[in-house]
Amino acid sequence: MTYYHPAEMIFRRAEKYKNRSAIRYRDKNRKWQKISWADFAEYVRLTSQAMIEYGVETHENIGICAQNTPECFFTDYGAYGIRAVSVPMYATSSPAQIEYIVRDSHIRFLFVGEQLQYNNAFRVQQKNGNILKRLIIFDPAIVRNPEDRTSVYMEEFLRLGDHALTETEAKIRRSNAVPEDPAAIVYTSGTTGESKGVMLTHANFLEVLRIHDLRLPEVNDSDLSMCFLPLTHIFEKAWACYCFHKGVEVAVNLDPKKIQETLPEVRPTLMCNVPRFWEKVYAGVQDKINGSSGLLQKIFRHAIKTGRRYVLDYRRTGTKPPFRLSVKFHIYDHTVFALLKKVVGLNRGRVFPVAGAPLADNIAEFLLSVNFPVRYGYGLSETSATVCFYPQTNYTLGSIGTVMPDLQVKIDPENSEILVKGKTITSGYYKKPEETAKVFTEDGFFRTGDAGRLEGETLYFLERIKDLFKTSNGKYIAPQAIELSMSGNNYIEQCIVIADNYKFVSALIIPNFEALEKYALSKNIPFEERKELIKRTEIIRFFQSIIEDCQKGFASFEKIKRFTLLPESLSKDKGEITDTLKIKRPAIARNYAAEIEEMYKD
Repeated sequence: MTYYHPAEMIFRRAEKYKNRSAIRYRDKNRKWQKISWADFAEYVRLTSQAMIEYGVETHENIGICAQNTPECFFTDYGAYGIRAVSVPMYATSSPAQIEYIVRDSHIRFLFVGEQLQYNNAFRVQQKNGNILKRLIIFDPAIVRNPEDRTSVYMEEFLRLGDHALTETEAKIRRSNAVPEDPAAIVYTSGTTGESKGVMLTHANFLEVLRIHDLRLPEVNDSDLSMCFLPLTHIFEKAWACYCFHKGVEVAVNLDPKKIQETLPEVRPTLMCNVPRFWEKVYAGVQDKINGSSGLLQKIFRHAIKTGRRYVLDYRRTGTKPPFRLSVKFHIYDHTVFALLKKVVGLNRGRVFPVAGAPLADNIAEFLLSVNFPVRYGYGLSETSATVCFYPQTNYTLGSIGTVMPDLQVKIDPENSEILVKGKTITSGYYKKPEETAKVFTEDGFFRTGDAGRLEGETLYFLERIKDLFKTSNGKYIAPQAIELSMSGNNYIEQCIVIADNYKFVSALIIPNFEALEKYALSKNIPFEERKELIKRTEIIRFFQSIIEDCQKGFASFEKIKRFTLLPESLSKDKGEITDTLKIKRPAIARNYAAEIEEMYKD
């Protein structure tokens, strides 16, 4: 089904599916509740009309600062319905981050989720009352500040516009909507500098729906998708839009920390996610295998070997496997692999898109071998997410997939930068014409900032051009490649490479403490706390051997010469990682300046 404008989509789907469930969510009592397509459309209608009642104008920017909730969808599609623009913000945004977007996008109306978002937004409103006029609160349990005279709860807000005048105005605006209308401003995570607002139109989203229909014909209205990544992230935002387009029910995971609880309860058939999630799945499975008896380990490893041969040698290439191999694979798929997937809550999976960062080849190979239907790909906010991903068959391990239909990709001969052109590409950065000019070539291709290689329609990721380090000896280092080599190791939670302007490569290493503490106990290494454990000579020597093993394929000047073990994970609160778990290197350099200096002392 095609649409002239995404504002029509929810209403068209409601006409078809009526009382079928469109959204499910877990309430405060941990019970799963359902919202029908008819009710979804009604909420969208009421949201549109309430916005009109408040004076929201055509193409005005509307802010949303909340964790994933059904109300986020009501607000998004309610804004689309009156030709307003959705500006999402991460639920963990600080007052300073909220203030930056409010001022940059001139947001008069900001929708907030829970107490944290309300408190932060209210502080911003106190300083910027000339811009930010009202807060609309999703959670009725929020306690408002005694000085708050302007905010309103969502339930009350929805009732305000439910009358004939706003209904007529909403219908007029929907009728006047055109694909070129701005739909969203998605702010980049700012890993390399100031955050920029990526402008996306409804035409961009319409093209996303069209080309995904061509590449994902297996997705249908019997599927159930878990909405786990923040809806601020273009990957989840575009994927949820595609799910609604296909009539897929969307289960909203409100609290990211509860995903291990909610996955087995929902058992989704679809879920988009970042590699970090799958790295943890891989580490957990490896830990389970290593902790099993000798006989079980032998069975696990034979099952994985069988799966690798069946999936990668035959199913991937579209060729018929030998009969005996098929029988063995199907036995393992219904026993060993089914057990592994059931523990995670993904035993009904059919399509699991993976993007947002590089996925190590050995992890991708393992996941495919045990029959997790991952579809690894690549994209950016500026490309409305997907540039390429693995098709069902004839994909190449080590690549980032085949290019999407009707999207042009080429490689800059000067620096191997991936250049992209097509109907999904942003028109530019909000109120930043100079920045916009920098990222487009003379013939209209978008500069991704990533180096790659193109073989036919298959794209390979090489490195982040902006992340390239140059040592004081003049050697160029690609830190992501080194960090990626460590990602499959069960004892390493995270590796952050240091090298820019230094004479050799060093690293900050965050251990997987659950695995490391088990190792220490098995080797009778005494410790009382983590800070003590990471200073033990035996542990440092153990990590030296791990690091050497992981970087066997690197040149001498690329290898980590010194490292420091850290006692805790990187922190969003300290600005060390983004909400999508990308490393913010400038913040890490500041926060761990003493540790870095110590590694280069001699």
